Amino acid sequence: MVSIIVPCYNEARTIEKIIYCLRSLSFRVEIIIVDDASTDGTQDFLRNRLFQSVNHIIYHFVNCGKGAAIRSGLAVATGDIIAIQDADLEYNPADLEDMIQPLLKNEAEVVYGSRFKGRIQNMKSLYFLGNKFLTWLTNLFTGLQLTDMETGSKAFKAEAIKNIQLTQNRFGFEPEITLKMARGGYRIKEIPISYEARCKEEGKKLSWKDGFNALFCIVRYAYFF
Repeated sequence: MVSIIVPCYNEARTIEKIIYCLRSLSFRVEIIIVDDASTDGTQDFLRNRLFQSVNHIIYHFVNCGKGAAIRSGLAVATGDIIAIQDADLEYNPADLEDMIQPLLKNEAEVVYGSRFKGRIQNMKSLYFLGNKFLTWLTNLFTGLQLTDMETGSKAFKAEAIKNIQLTQNRFGFEPEITLKMARGGYRIKEIPISYEARCKEEGKKLSWKDGFNALFCIVRYAYFF
């Protein structure tokens, strides 16, 4: 079984479709929604319309960030494989079909969905260059050959990710998990995925502050756990 953790904050526009898409996957899934104190009606959808369509719904009373939401989801996940799927529609849930295959075949303990090996639409130049730089820096410190460290589409063997102590609350989760997996000697494989970027008006939550925090996390976790 694949446990799919869906961190969610103000995604009333897309949450129902994401759940439908995850339920349509060909493998058995455990869907874990972690609502990070949404204020746009997402919680009403979950409580009144969607609760029977998922296995677990966890509500944060205070907005804590993506990393904190993932930790909450990990605490209840029971699958042999654990995947992360954002609640918006930037990442296509159907790509999880290909992403879990290296884990099932024991070719890797970690799989990243690479936007830069696949198809990208509407990504602004600033985000493109920022992703490339942070990935390059991660490779420099770890010896990895990743093309997309900052991808929000990741899958893990459960014993691998649950063996890592995670501390970052926001988007620092991405460099933290990458650096710690590399230091732990886990095999990381990339699979091409499709990506359609959205703008801030559509709910994108990354800011320049998250870029600086990612830079700090890369340097920090390259030398310290």
